[in-house]
Amino acid sequence: MTLHQRFITIAKKYGSKLAYIDRTTDRQVTYGKALIASLLLAEEFRKYDEGFTGIMLPTSAGCALASLGVLMSGRVPVMINYSTGAAANVEYAQDKCDFKRVITSKALLEKIDCPMVEGMVFLEDIMAGLSGLNKLKAALKAKLPVSVLQKLVHQGEDTDTVVILFTSGSEKDPKAVELTHKNISANIVSLSERYELSEQDIFLANLPFFHVFGLTANLWAPLYHGMTAVTYANPLDFKTICTIVKNDKPTLMVATPSFFWGYLRKSEPGDFSSVRLALCGADKCPDALREGFQKKHGMVLYEAYGTTETSPGISGNSNSNNKPGSVGLPFPGVQVRIEHYETGEECRVEEVGKILIKGDLVMKGYFDDFEATSLHIRHGWYDTGDMGMIDGDGYIWHVGRLRRFVKVGGEMVSLVKVENVLEKYLPQDVLCCVVEIPDALKGSKIIAAVTQEIDVDDILKKISQDLPAIAMPRKFHVIEEFPKMGSGKIDFRTITETVRHTLSKPGDK
Repeated sequence: MTLHQRFITIAKKYGSKLAYIDRTTDRQVTYGKALIASLLLAEEFRKYDEGFTGIMLPTSAGCALASLGVLMSGRVPVMINYSTGAAANVEYAQDKCDFKRVITSKALLEKIDCPMVEGMVFLEDIMAGLSGLNKLKAALKAKLPVSVLQKLVHQGEDTDTVVILFTSGSEKDPKAVELTHKNISANIVSLSERYELSEQDIFLANLPFFHVFGLTANLWAPLYHGMTAVTYANPLDFKTICTIVKNDKPTLMVATPSFFWGYLRKSEPGDFSSVRLALCGADKCPDALREGFQKKHGMVLYEAYGTTETSPGISGNSNSNNKPGSVGLPFPGVQVRIEHYETGEECRVEEVGKILIKGDLVMKGYFDDFEATSLHIRHGWYDTGDMGMIDGDGYIWHVGRLRRFVKVGGEMVSLVKVENVLEKYLPQDVLCCVVEIPDALKGSKIIAAVTQEIDVDDILKKISQDLPAIAMPRKFHVIEEFPKMGSGKIDFRTITETVRHTLSKPGDK
């Protein structure tokens, strides 16, 4: 069954239950009203060109309903990142996927100071232009039996594309990832088994739907089960989010480490008492962050691991199986292979190699990019580009992107390992990001970017206990605020470019 077809089943079952508590607009939407609205939008979207339709909307009930309407009309949503360079992202998506129509919002464009791009239409105008007759027809249609209603909208197969998402572009230009209904459904089933998700849960939904973490966890998982989602469009408004959690009492929340740091600093003891599961993903969860939540809230952050291309969940820790520092056990139905990065042979237990994934969660491919797809998917195995190992108990330990390994003096050095050692000795409020720049003698030299001035001699003395000489940072460079992607991940690409540009100036070698 496709995801929009399942939504119809769920909406008919839980008609009077709240589907959305939208804290950005302070509106509430029941499943019954959500069904009517998505049917109305589907009729409107049938007027658009077939194929892809762009969606650039903040995390909200409106974005969810637009996504459902696009799918019900037989089109495929292309989710567009509005956090930085929104207009350029729209044009990039239009060019890459060959479409024009983009559903967006006047309020959003004003807020982010984004100019109009040809093909944009406003959701506010669409809703305001709906006639009373259209609304009546949709309300009557919504009363039909499930089996009849499902035939009146686009049906499709579970192998059809459900969304186009773009990779973060933190290391190179974004690729268009084609995920299917089966990909996301399989992932939700796996997560549900591990974490016992059900219709009784309330999900805090504040991650952007243009990022796979937010799309699967905050958009589709609640609709799949019939949960109530509490939406809020700005994950950086830490104090407001803490207030929302305190008042609306969600049981589930997911976020990146940078967002959890904000919640930790702005929250008061007791604010998170309703949360039974807090999943931390997208970047490594620092020990200090885990310890901070445990001390302040008596709350465990469970680290999980995923990629855009795997819908996203690959593995995760849980209440019954938790090894802090690891990224947990593979989710049910997920096969993991650790492969030597040079020979291609399967690695031994606790031997570091490339992480490969197989299962229904693996994407259809990169849209209109056969070469990139062939490079990353071989014999059904998706090469994540990440390095890691599996221990004797089956837990995965992520040690960084292959691109974040550098050769220094002929030896491979993990920049992530250097970061992990630094985090042990840096003051708690200082963030670090380790990058490499070319070196004529050694091939590469390691530079540590930090968010404030530190006692360099003292730090070097401490980390020398845990790092070999070739892995020691040659210089510390202060960047007061690290640039981040819309998902909350640190933008390594921009930090690397900043450091390289600064150190290329005369007298600053």
